[in-house]
Formats: sequence, C-alpha cells, structure tokens
Amino acid sequence: MPSSAISTLTLAGARLREQLTHAREQSDALFQILRPGAIYERGVPERHRFIFYLGHLEAFDWNLLGIKTLHLAPFRAEWDKLFAFGIDPDSGHLPSDQAEDWPAEADVRGYCAETRRRIDEAFADLDSERVHVAIEHRLMHLETLAYLLHNLEPRFKLGEDERAETSGRASPNEFLPVQGGVVTLGQQPGNFGWDNEFPLRTRAVAPFSIQKHKVTNGDYLRFVEEGAAPPHFWVRRDGGWFLRRMFSEIPLPLDWPVWATHFEAAAYAAHHGYRLPTEEQFHRAAFGTPDGEERAYPWGDEAPSPTRGNFDFYRWNPSPVDANPAGDSAFGVAQLVGNGWEWTSTVFDRFDGFAPAPFYPGYSANFFDGKHWVLKGASPRTALPLLRRSFRNWFRGDYRYAFTGFRCVSSHV
Repeated sequence: MPSSAISTLTLAGARLREQLTHAREQSDALFQILRPGAIYERGVPERHRFIFYLGHLEAFDWNLLGIKTLHLAPFRAEWDKLFAFGIDPDSGHLPSDQAEDWPAEADVRGYCAETRRRIDEAFADLDSERVHVAIEHRLMHLETLAYLLHNLEPRFKLGEDERAETSGRASPNEFLPVQGGVVTLGQQPGNFGWDNEFPLRTRAVAPFSIQKHKVTNGDYLRFVEEGAAPPHFWVRRDGGWFLRRMFSEIPLPLDWPVWATHFEAAAYAAHHGYRLPTEEQFHRAAFGTPDGEERAYPWGDEAPSPTRGNFDFYRWNPSPVDANPAGDSAFGVAQLVGNGWEWTSTVFDRFDGFAPAPFYPGYSANFFDGKHWVLKGASPRTALPLLRRSFRNWFRGDYRYAFTGFRCVSSHV
C-alpha cells in the first residue's frame, strides 16, 4: 500500500479516536451532574436507573468493539449482559427493579475504565464503521441522558440553567407555501448511516403550506384553555403556568416551542383543521429549494454553527422560535433543525430494500411495530453528526419526556 494511503488511514483513525474520546468526556460530564447517591435514581418511570446508563455506554462499546470485532475475551461476562440493552416499555409495563438490585457504583466505574483501556489498546485494529456506530450510539445517549436528567427533581442535580431569552409573548405563526418537488430520503451509499437510513430513495411531494415556526407554548396555551391537557413540561402553580427547565422553573415562555407527545401534537393539528407533515413534506420544506435543488441543511451546505440554530449542546433549554433567522430554509421556514425534534405523521418503518446491520440487527427492526413515529430535525441536546439530512429519530406516540415539538401543514397553498 502506498505510504500516502497509509497516512490517510492513520489520519482517519486518529480522528475517529479523537471523536470517541470527546464523546466519552461529554458522557462523563453528564454523570457529574448527579449528586452523590443519585446514580440509583430513575429519571422517568419507563426507563432504567442512571446506574444502568453508566454501565451501558461502555458495555455497548465492549460488546461491539471488544468482543464482536476484536474477539477479546470477556472479563465480566455477566455485566456485559446486564448492561447490554435499554428498555422501551409502554406505561402499562413499567420496570420494577430496586436500587439495591444494581451493583455498587465504584465497581461499575471500574468495569467502565477497564473496557475503555482494553479497547484503546487495540484501537488500531478496529474498522471505521463500527467505531462510528459506537460514537453515534454514545452521542444519542447524551440526549437520552439529558432528558432523563431534565425530568429528575432538582434536589438530585448539580448545575444551573442558562439565562432565559423570551419576549414574553407568542410570535405570529403564518403558513408559508412550499411548491411541489422531488425529495431524496436516505443516505448516499458509501457514507456512514444507520440501517434505517438506507437505501436511498426519491419521492414526489405535492404543493402544501407549512407553519413558519414551531407551535409555541403560547399557541398551545390557548388549546389547553379550550380543554386540552397540559404538556408534561408545564406546571400549574398559584393560578399561573410555569415551565420545568433542566435545573429550575420559570413562568411559561410563550415564544418558546411547546414540547409535546405525538398524540398531543396530532390532536392540536386536527383541532385547528390541519395535520402534521409527512417525513417527505418535512424534507421538502427543510432541504428543498424552489429551483429543485436539495441542500445538506435548511440554510445551505455550510457547516452548522450556533448562529444557525439551537443544537449541539449549545443550551440546556429552548430559545424563542424566531431566534436564529440565519437557519431559515429556502422557503423561509424557521428552525427546522434545532430547538426541538419535530413530529411527523409518518410511522417509523423500513424503506424498501432495508437490510439490518449484521452486527446490530435490532437497532431499527425492533421498533417497526406501528407504535413509533418518525421525528426530524434536532433538539438543543442533539450532537452535530446527527444533524445530517438522512438521520431519522423515533419515539412512541405517548412518550412525553423527550425534547419533541411540532408544526402544522395544510394542503391549501
């Protein structure tokens, strides 16, 4: 192999190792938010205790990279299994484990340190695709941990929220026309992506109109005053509404996006005579242009930056829906990437020609059950690599803890 090719491979490997190290540092920092002993608390009733996630991130890497790829011998086989899989139960089948059922925190941290040491020693022998999987799996869990921590009572946490930016009033939310066109869904062959991103396909989209902004707390407040239930992040106190942020509560910011479940979002849209966009409509509004071209991001092909939107851990909480106008799409639609994932009306399912990754067959296939809906965009706690156009997120329709918002569409142009 020519020396230039070897140098390129070495450079690519060094970059991957740097990305993995950075992701590890970010996950370590999240666990430092927990006060002593809080590692055994449960952020939400439907999920594991935090001690599981402490072990899970390293067990995932160890099982995938250490055992399946490097063929290293297990050193705590029972923990490789204990920390292997998360859970996604409905509200009628909640976990019942107790804190004392889990190992000591110090022992779990020792397990984590040893898995990292063994993987790092043989890092040069790893293939890039599986390292990418390990990195993005960890990055996705940074967001999972963020919303689990968000739901945890403040007395268990260390930290403070950034200064709240709000005008104190709801922003006007006009409908903007989006002309019909062809959209490309999925990832280009040869690029990294999860199994549900493949294969590449195109779809024709008829003209439609879409709201310029995400639906705000102020918009949704009127829906609640008409009889709808309040979203999970709202708190009623002393005759007023407050919003639960990561570390504190503030009076409900009317110009922030409402974070709601799919069922709540669909009910709001139907109540007003609208509907949620399909995955294809979202793509057209976000990445399409009037001349038929497609962009990497709503604002163009330039790399993401804080001026474009609220993502990549820039904030703990939302910002006003009319912030970051530099991130508007070619059709003038705001914040299609950042400030909250957006629900679509598309049920999460495989593309025609779907093939599961042989080393992670259940990543997507386990959720093709008709009970999960596709989300697009990003939240304040979504990492940069996951902002790519082809990435698909999904949750149950009644899942209320994630940073998920929405906007409405209409067939009238």
